[in-house]
Amino acid sequence: MLTSQELQVKLSMKKESKMIKRILITGKNSYVGTNVEKWLLNKNSEYFVETLDMKDTRWTEFDFSGFDVVFHVAGIAHVSTKKRMRELYYKVNRDLAIEVAKKAKIENVKQFILMSSGIVYGDCSKIGINHSININTPPCPSNDYGKSKLQAEQGILEMESSLFKVCVLRAPMIYGPGCKGNYNSLSKFGKKLKVFPNIINERSVLFIDNLSEFVNLMIENVESGIFFPQNNEFICTSKIVLDISSFYGNNLRLTKFFNPIIKLISLVFPKLNKAFGSFIYDKDMSVYNTNYQIVNYLDSIIITETKSQ
Repeated sequence: MLTSQELQVKLSMKKESKMIKRILITGKNSYVGTNVEKWLLNKNSEYFVETLDMKDTRWTEFDFSGFDVVFHVAGIAHVSTKKRMRELYYKVNRDLAIEVAKKAKIENVKQFILMSSGIVYGDCSKIGINHSININTPPCPSNDYGKSKLQAEQGILEMESSLFKVCVLRAPMIYGPGCKGNYNSLSKFGKKLKVFPNIINERSVLFIDNLSEFVNLMIENVESGIFFPQNNEFICTSKIVLDISSFYGNNLRLTKFFNPIIKLISLVFPKLNKAFGSFIYDKDMSVYNTNYQIVNYLDSIIITETKSQ
């Protein structure tokens, strides 16, 4: 028989274990997963976070039943038109995501958070044309990357129930210290070039700390539905390159001299639209009842470039 002191300790431990929220991030060593894990652990001492490698089938043997939340970030994040990539997009971005969600539901996970993308609305606009997304804009993916993401969303949202909350994050371009992709290219331009095209465009973007705080709020409030987190400010490609150059003391000058040529070339090489086209979410779509946009645009550039050196 337990003594009164032993019983008190046992009840205390039981109460403490109930308070801890256990979070599983499926996608080991991913940029988003790694940063969100660090943020959650620093933010809340009552979080237990574990990451799971999804590169082979061993994840199917892992027990999800001890977790309250699964944050699914595993996927192929770049756009490619190569035929060999088509099957892989659907296998990883759609099928894997749906399989993980099914397992999570069967094993009584309470909330499933899917890292999706604004790519479900298609590409950036052509240079000089506005492309604004509002809450009534229907998804219209233009490539297999976008289609696979949208089909994953649809398959997982169908699983939602009162005991299994599904939260979808349609994020725009994510950037921060150590990121890859588009921001990296802009940073290189800002460091090295002396002249850069002055083209006016608007882009929704999401700094990694702002995303991490948003995920934290989704978990705290056990949210469900489709969400559109973004920074408070839209960015202009030319200005972000200029601001990066200023950080490094590089005397870069913006010029409109090349604009007509770039617009003409973009008709043959549409990838230029990705750099200088527009793509924004209506800001009302991204408002949440608790502020998650804790780092402003200029500070995010300073933090990213400082930590990336």
